[in-house]
Amino acid sequence: MSGKPKNAVSPTRSEDFPQWYQQVIKVAELAENSPVRGCMVIKPWGYSIWELMQKELDQMFKDTGHENAYFPLFIPKSYIEKEAEHVEGFAKECAVVTHSRLVDDGEGGLKPGSPLEEPLIVRPTSETIIGEVYADWVQSYRDLPLLINQWANVVRWEMRTRIFLRTAEFLWQEGHTVHATSEEAVDETIQMLNVYANFAENYMAMPVIKGEKTEGERFPGAVNTYCIEAMMQDGKALQAGTSHFLGQNFAKSCGIKYLSKEGSEELAWTTSWGVSTRLIGGLIMTHSDDDGLVLPPRLAPKQIVITPVIPKEEQREAVMPYCDKLFDQLKALNYAGSPVRVKLDDRDMRGGEKAWHWIKKGVPMRIEVGPRDVESGKVVMLRRDKGPKDKLFLTVEELVAQATSILQDIQDAILRKATEFRDSKTTQIATKEEFEKCFSVDDTGFAVGYWAGDPELEDKLSKDYKTTVRCVLMEDFEAGKCIFTGASTTKKAVFAKAY
Repeated sequence: MSGKPKNAVSPTRSEDFPQWYQQVIKVAELAENSPVRGCMVIKPWGYSIWELMQKELDQMFKDTGHENAYFPLFIPKSYIEKEAEHVEGFAKECAVVTHSRLVDDGEGGLKPGSPLEEPLIVRPTSETIIGEVYADWVQSYRDLPLLINQWANVVRWEMRTRIFLRTAEFLWQEGHTVHATSEEAVDETIQMLNVYANFAENYMAMPVIKGEKTEGERFPGAVNTYCIEAMMQDGKALQAGTSHFLGQNFAKSCGIKYLSKEGSEELAWTTSWGVSTRLIGGLIMTHSDDDGLVLPPRLAPKQIVITPVIPKEEQREAVMPYCDKLFDQLKALNYAGSPVRVKLDDRDMRGGEKAWHWIKKGVPMRIEVGPRDVESGKVVMLRRDKGPKDKLFLTVEELVAQATSILQDIQDAILRKATEFRDSKTTQIATKEEFEKCFSVDDTGFAVGYWAGDPELEDKLSKDYKTTVRCVLMEDFEAGKCIFTGASTTKKAVFAKAY
């Protein structure tokens, strides 16, 4: 027998990262491919994570003055066509409805019936349809700012799909706001970028870099697009959220105008911003290990699981009341503003099977209770962010007193680990040769260097090195030379291979 340790996930991260990712989703029971090609079924554990993300983000949106609404899934083709750049950017991804019903085909099957007068696009994003509605809602400066968010699904006809990261249909939120001035709209755009960064770091425990997208990576129809970029454990970048300053482009195409205080008709300024279920993919690839999912406590559907260990049936009467009392004590605690999410797993199965079940699901804390623990008045506490042999023996009183601080320590520890990993895989570069050296291997990570901004060069980087400019850092630096052209610039860019 070899001494190689056994893992719950095969292949491991080092053996085949893409397959490891799919296996973590499987063993953690997060989602699966659906009978509809390119779409996914999000299972209860995965959807619970999304619900927690929704809950926290939704409160952040409301704290910044936004309200929720809902807009149609179907968008008339003529609406999409009004904004030229928008059309070009999304045309290849659009799903199109051309008929209103099905009729008998005379051979025992069905066929499309009545053709629509105008084809309908299944929502890929909602700027155009919402813009048409806003043109009616906004009449006066008194109607501004208009701050609306919607939680919805969208369809983008992807050919190569990967669960959570890129599917034909996915869940998201999209904020759409209208402002009287350019300055107010830009402030809104940056504010929401900061909201996303705050959520990523303080809830997902996923460190991110904020920056502006280049012209080639900008949202179709936007004046400026800002993003947060995270590094996954294979060194690739993941765009985790975007916020767009749309200028007056969509206001012009949709006719969003208002009467100013002075009585003049003015064209409004708009923004849009969004994150999606892609965040779950980012969560998986940032923290998980070769035994399955690792969850930050703030987004764990269950933060603590109590697993009774009952070798003999006659010992159940002593162990279960002890566990029931512990469950009640832990459930009465509060962590991060909410009651602790605790579960008592009293299923009739072996203790080892229970342990691996919750390890694979990423539950931050496991509490094991056996007959000897009851006799001694103690429990065994295990943390998911540490090895299965790293056990802590605590009295019930000690556990109850320390539980919330332990949860916070786990939250801090996995953020710290992810940050240290990202920083260790980030290289400052000054020349083209250093750039080429960085991307001669697949898991390099981020390279940061001066960038003067050349769309043709950006295309070449993508084709020759499979590398993109993830973002241009928002701050100005001392003047330096672009690593490719030698032109003087105060801007630095983050280069990486990406999902």
